[in-house]
Amino acid sequence: MNKPSEAGLGQADLGLAWDNGFARLGEAFYTPLQPTPLPSPYLVGANAGLARELGLDGATFRSQAAVEAFTGNLPIAGTQPLASVYSGHQFGVWAGQLGDGRAILLGEAQTPAGPQEFQLKGSGLTPYSRMGDGRAVLRSSIREFLGSEAMHGLGIPTTRALCVTGSGAPVRREEVETAAVVTRVAPSFIRFGHFEHFSAREQYGELRQLADYVIDRFYPACRGTDQFAGNPYAALLEQVSGRTAAMVAAWQAVGFCHGVMNTDNMSILGLTIDYGPFQFLDAFDPGHICNHSDEQGRYAYNRQPNVAYWNLFCLGQALLPLVGEQDLALAALESYKAVFPRELEARMRAKLGLAEAKEGDRELVEAILKLLAADKVDYTIFWRRLSRHAAGEAADTVRDLFLDRGAFDAWLLQYSERLTQAGRASAADLMLKTNPKFVLRNHLGELAIRDAKLKDYSGVDTLLGLMQSPFEEHPGREEFAGFPPDWASHIEISCSS
Repeated sequence: MNKPSEAGLGQADLGLAWDNGFARLGEAFYTPLQPTPLPSPYLVGANAGLARELGLDGATFRSQAAVEAFTGNLPIAGTQPLASVYSGHQFGVWAGQLGDGRAILLGEAQTPAGPQEFQLKGSGLTPYSRMGDGRAVLRSSIREFLGSEAMHGLGIPTTRALCVTGSGAPVRREEVETAAVVTRVAPSFIRFGHFEHFSAREQYGELRQLADYVIDRFYPACRGTDQFAGNPYAALLEQVSGRTAAMVAAWQAVGFCHGVMNTDNMSILGLTIDYGPFQFLDAFDPGHICNHSDEQGRYAYNRQPNVAYWNLFCLGQALLPLVGEQDLALAALESYKAVFPRELEARMRAKLGLAEAKEGDRELVEAILKLLAADKVDYTIFWRRLSRHAAGEAADTVRDLFLDRGAFDAWLLQYSERLTQAGRASAADLMLKTNPKFVLRNHLGELAIRDAKLKDYSGVDTLLGLMQSPFEEHPGREEFAGFPPDWASHIEISCSS
C-alpha cells in the first residue's frame, strides 16, 4: 500500500521497497539509533510533486501517521535509521570528528526516480551532536524546505525536501523557538568529510570501502577508465571535481550564496546540500557575505569558486592513500579548472540569449557585471527585465535600474548588435527560460516564516508553487517578483538553526 498506515507493531508503511545500501557498510560508518519523538506534531508544508516522483500516494500527507513518521515519532517499515560519522574543515580549519549531529538517515528506498535516501533533519540527539541539542527550528526548516526546492526549480543539482513538520516543543537558539523536522531526499548524503574522517584516522580499509561503495553505486565508469593509469580513485576525484565545478557555476550564474561551504557541507555527488545561511542576491555585490557568522568573509559570493576548489583539494588529500601518487591527484583536480570557466561562460551567455559563443561575448558579460556592481542593481530583476526587452518590451524598464544610464546605454548598443546576430526571437526564448522571474529572496522566506509561526502555512505553500516553476509569469503574483523592502537588508542569517 502507498498510504501510510499502522503496519505491525506501531509502524508506518509508505509502500516503498527499502534497500539501505549505506547501512551495509558497517557500524564503523555510523551509529544505529531511532529519532527522538516530538510532542503533538503537525504538518507545515508538503511537496506533493516530489511525493509523486517518489511513487508515494497523493493522499500521503493527509494521514496523521505520515506526520508522525516524518517527525520521527513512528518507525517506518523497512528502514534502518542511523546517524553517520564524518569529519571536516570548518571555515578553513580542521575541526576533527563531526557527523550527523541532528540528522538521521532512515534508509534508502527504491523509487520511480531511482534509489533515494530519506533523512530526517532535526530529529534529536545523536552521538555526533557535540554541544548541540539535535534539533532544528521552524525558521531554518522552512528555509531549507523552500530553498532546496527553489534550486531544483532552477535546474541546479540539489538535495530535495519532501515535507516539514512542526511541534510546539521549545528549542533555544538566540531566543526560544519551536522545533521542526524537514525530510530530505537525495541519492546519497555522503560528503567530502566522510572521506576526510577515515583518511585522517588512517583507517585506510574503511576509506577504500567507502570509495568503492561510491564508485560502484554512482560512478561505475571510473572502473573502466583508461585515464590516470586505470586508477579508479583518481578517476573518482576527477568526476567529483567536474560535478562540483558545474554546480558552483550554476550558483554564480543565478546569484546564489551558500554561506557555509565547509568540507562537511560538500556533496560527493555535486549536489547543493545543507541549506543554512544561504541567500539569493538582491543588489549585485560580488563581495556579498550572506552568513552573519562569517566574520572574515571566507564564503562571500565571489569567493565561492575558489573555496570549492580548496575543498576539492582537501578531498584529494583524503583520497591520496588510495590514489597513491600526488601527481595523479593533482591531475584529477584539473577538471575543476577546465569545467568551471566553461560552464560559467555558457550559463552567462545563455542569460544574454546567446546560444553559440562568439568573440567578444566574454567582454559583454564582464562589462555588464561591472555596471551591475557599480550601481548595486538588483540581480534577478535586471536579468528578467533584459529578457523581456529582448522579447520586445521597451528598454526603459531596464535603463531605470541604473544610475549611470549613459554607461548602460553604451553597453546596450553593443549588446543589441550581438542580439541581432543571434536572432532576437530565439534569444528572447532562451533568456526567459534561463533568467527566473522568482527566486527565494530572504524577505519572502521571512514573511512566510512569520505567518507559519502563527500557524498560517499558506505563505509556505504559495512560495513552494512559485519556486517550483520560477520561469513562468504567474499572473497576479507580481509582489513576489518585486524589489525587496528596505528592512530586507537587515535580516541576519547565521549558522544557528
